[in-house]
Amino acid sequence: ERAIARHEVREIEQRHTVDGPRQDVALDEEDDVVIIYNRVPKTASTSFTNIAYDLCAKNKYHVLHINTTKNNPVMSLQDQVRFVKNVTSWKEMKPGFYHGHVSYLDFAKFGVKKKPIYINVIRDPIERLVSYYYFLRFGDDYRPGLRRRKQGDKKTFDECVAAGGSDCAPEKLWLQIPFFCGHSSECWNVGSRWALDQAKYNLINEYFLVGVTEELEDFIMLLEAALPRFFRGATELYRTGKKSHLRKTTEKKLPTKETIAKLQQSEIWKMENEFYEFALEQFQFVRAHAVREKDGELYILAQNFFYEKIYPKSN
Repeated sequence: ERAIARHEVREIEQRHTVDGPRQDVALDEEDDVVIIYNRVPKTASTSFTNIAYDLCAKNKYHVLHINTTKNNPVMSLQDQVRFVKNVTSWKEMKPGFYHGHVSYLDFAKFGVKKKPIYINVIRDPIERLVSYYYFLRFGDDYRPGLRRRKQGDKKTFDECVAAGGSDCAPEKLWLQIPFFCGHSSECWNVGSRWALDQAKYNLINEYFLVGVTEELEDFIMLLEAALPRFFRGATELYRTGKKSHLRKTTEKKLPTKETIAKLQQSEIWKMENEFYEFALEQFQFVRAHAVREKDGELYILAQNFFYEKIYPKSN
């Protein structure tokens, strides 16, 4: 996979060289844009990313998958420097859409002049954990032939919780907070109030938009309205191609009320759920100021501001 990726990159760079060198040419402001989608596992991230892949040729941008060893979301310090340098100075890949299971990285710490645009999607924490639990055992309809790490383990999620298993322990809920918190040590200390506060701060101040799995279509609609350079046509593509874009975990059994209640007693669930509710409220606030509903359908608002009293008057 790495060899193929390197070959693809070389082909693109050679094509740009044939078309004309870009190293010393300033990019148009519209093209000098990078979006980073540091996707949280089992939040419909593959469904959303497939839309980006489907649109990239038509809308003329590059999509790059950030593949880390053993899916480790924390990069080494030297890899952080390499990644920041790639993203900010790799003109052949601009405009670019980067996606991968990597925790938030603060580009300002590295002295860059222009930071990337961060977006993300999160999910109800128990629903996300249940989906991931069964995904490790049965896979999904995206790559049905691939052997999964826990394949052969037939224990249901309810049975796992009742037995106090490690794969369904409350500590496994601690994932969305650290993904938004970042590369600090405290982010990955399970149950850290500081990590929760930092994740909330980053969501509000460092992310352009954070959606929720349960309202993915609205998330896509808002992105298309705000960033048409990348997402023009995304809403219609999602609506008409839903079956091809949605990725469903196989053999998933919904947990009982007793199982849910047991997990909800955990302080870890309370913190992850607090973050989820915080993100949901923010998303709904953004949506309420961007769309109107008519006959059960949502419509994006037209430009609602204008300029007046412009001085000095031109002759």
